[in-house]
Amino acid sequence: MMRKVSLVLAGAIMGAGLTGLATQTQLLSSTSAVAASAEVYRSLNLFGDIFEKIRTDYVDKPDEQKLIEAAINGMVSSLDPHSSYLDAKSFREMDTDMRGQFGGLGIEVTMENGVLKVAKPIKDTPASKAGILANDIIRQIDGQEVKGLSLTQAVDKMRGLINTQVTLKIERPGKTDPLDFTLTRQTIVVPAVEDRVEGDIGYIRIGTFSEQTYDGLRKAIEKTTSEIGADKIKGYVIDLRNNRGGRLDQSVLVSDAFLERGKIVSTRGRNAEETQVFNAKSGDLTKGKPVVVLINGSTASAAEIVSGALQDHKRATIIGTRSFGKGSVQTVIPLGSNGGLRLTTARYYTPSGNSIQARGITPDIEVQQDIPPELKDKIVDNKGEAALKGHLKAGEGEEQSGSSSYVPNDPKKDTQLIAAIDLLHGVKKDATAAAPKPAEAPAPAPATPAAPAAPEAPKP
Repeated sequence: MMRKVSLVLAGAIMGAGLTGLATQTQLLSSTSAVAASAEVYRSLNLFGDIFEKIRTDYVDKPDEQKLIEAAINGMVSSLDPHSSYLDAKSFREMDTDMRGQFGGLGIEVTMENGVLKVAKPIKDTPASKAGILANDIIRQIDGQEVKGLSLTQAVDKMRGLINTQVTLKIERPGKTDPLDFTLTRQTIVVPAVEDRVEGDIGYIRIGTFSEQTYDGLRKAIEKTTSEIGADKIKGYVIDLRNNRGGRLDQSVLVSDAFLERGKIVSTRGRNAEETQVFNAKSGDLTKGKPVVVLINGSTASAAEIVSGALQDHKRATIIGTRSFGKGSVQTVIPLGSNGGLRLTTARYYTPSGNSIQARGITPDIEVQQDIPPELKDKIVDNKGEAALKGHLKAGEGEEQSGSSSYVPNDPKKDTQLIAAIDLLHGVKKDATAAAPKPAEAPAPAPATPAAPAAPEAPKP
């Protein structure tokens, strides 16, 4: 049996792609083991017999450790898309990712239908300085075809020692010939939060939920408020588009930054120890100013926790398109020198008791992002959690597909951002929701969740 030690993280990490995670840390323990059936033991004996036969009779001498790891991977990955075995190297990289600092090129990447795509280059990194753009497709890494590689394998090839080089062959929408980029790896520090002033609006983008996210948000609120003036600022736009998740504790703190009271999120699993409730403490960093949250098809996991909490409390108006729908909790179980196990152990629920698993967050005001004509045939909508093979079912209620994840680099062409700013200025174009108000208590949650239990992109 596993004994829980502490709640650690909730978000997109190495190998997670678009899915994001909601993760706890546990240690292995034998305090409450459940005896396996005789049939299970017979099957384990069968596994041992097959392993021995392969080890002794296969045409070439196999790597026994790789055989065992492949068997473990197959067993764990058969459960759902977010459960996986992490070897020692992957486990270290997961921890590095969540700290927000690593050696590489400065690219957020995703894998869609076997295609490695740039989600965004990180500002002031080798990738951004070389001119790599969002939606670029990486076809080759140092002359090796990306096709056939997993997301983790591709990222591994792009990461490496500082001051070493890697060459990428890129296909760019609208360009006939591929482009070659030779980049020098550097230490990459991922900014969790970016901010700027949009007239009398404070714009704050949360790219991931790392260790620095809450502090970054607090500083961004203080900075934009000071630049505009506390008496002049109209409100804040919190951009969670293409945010694939991160640490759960940070998503709770970020939600709490805008709330005075009430439930933020709860988790429910098979075991009683997986049931937890996180509540807000008094103290709204924005002093009750209106808030608009932007979401899209790649808003997942921890980012959906924030969106759902602020929506249920009527603290913010949600604008954009339906989010990814990653509503499960993964527990990371350290295995010493052998890496770790990432296992789905619970679903999480919004303050009103709703599960977003395979359904996502529906925006209060749906605004489709305009896509340039030259890109319309190149960009495929994110199908969301419901499209993932072997995903946890939604429970009660109809499953919903995802939505577009395209965000233009030019704010003047950002349809969703413009809609958010207009709303804060009192301009409601085809709006179905009123401007956001200070926090109100949501309707009481039912005794049991409405959907009872039966997800960032790696950055090389």
